[in-house]
Amino acid sequence: MSSASYKIESSHPIVGPLWADQDSSKFLILFDRALAVVLAAKSRTFPSGHEIRVVHIPSGEVIYRKTGESTASFCDTL
Repeated sequence: MSSASYKIESSHPIVGPLWADQDSSKFLILFDRALAVVLAAKSRTFPSGHEIRVVHIPSGEVIYRKTGESTASFCDTL
């Protein structure tokens, strides 16, 4: 099992149907890369339209970025 950690973060509160606590969450740390990307992809910010990122914590590399409601980019180099 990999000990790599991934952080879903935003400068604005993150909300969505898959977030357990929808009370102004601004980050979440996960140990599964795929789960982190899926959770970020299915989420949005409040107010909507702001960026959500998945960051590989050991390297600091942004592996997924979602800006607004329809734009997303994915880095598959790790």
